[in-house]
Amino acid sequence: MKYALIAISLLFLLTVQVSHASYIITRINDTVSLNQNTSASVVEIYKISLSNTSVSQYAQDRLALNFTLSQWQNIIGSQLTVHIINPRGSVYHFAFDPGPVQVSNNGKIAYMVVSYIASNVTSVNQTGPRAFTYSFNPSALNYQNAESGEILGLNTTLTIIVPTGSRITSVSPPPDYPRLGFTKNYTGVTQLTWSSDELLAGFTLKYTTEESLQGEVIAFFTQAYYFLGIGVYIIIIAVIAAFIVYTYYRAR
Repeated sequence: MKYALIAISLLFLLTVQVSHASYIITRINDTVSLNQNTSASVVEIYKISLSNTSVSQYAQDRLALNFTLSQWQNIIGSQLTVHIINPRGSVYHFAFDPGPVQVSNNGKIAYMVVSYIASNVTSVNQTGPRAFTYSFNPSALNYQNAESGEILGLNTTLTIIVPTGSRITSVSPPPDYPRLGFTKNYTGVTQLTWSSDELLAGFTLKYTTEESLQGEVIAFFTQAYYFLGIGVYIIIIAVIAAFIVYTYYRAR
């Protein structure tokens, strides 16, 4: 009888602990906006399902100002992580916003938003006077590892946005949206989306951009200033002044 009571007590405690920590990530939406400086602005939205016994604890935890991402991982699970990060890069401007509890048809839910900038997500090569080719670094993908390679998890969506005016030249695997058959080889397309359980092994994304003449001039003077400092402006002013003086005396 004594051992039976002990067993029942242990079972009751285990049941309380499991029900108390009932958080389930039901959907992940990741949006990656690629920047011309090879970084990426990332926004990850997690949809969390909460049990009734977890609502009050979650509401209390989200008001804790000193909670870090790793602490939330211990509460929610390892799926709550940074999915775009170059092992040789860094993450900065990190922000984490656990949203309030909401009531849906399927029970209590909450949305968690993680935003940050990841460096070295792409590499770039100049292929012409004002033409640049960018390549996505597949090692920046931090999703699930399977025997066949990197794979998107269940109910996970990855959207990549290339800079406006870019021309996509290569992409693999083909995105779920837009389908290649509905585009002219992705002409004019700047947003690509892959959905649940997509195999990302051998992921490839290349696109080209063309810098405007104004941008090229600004880049030239910026680079000149970087190497020569304020002296470059003195030289430019001296050249302009000399040209004005020369033109004036020649006109006379």
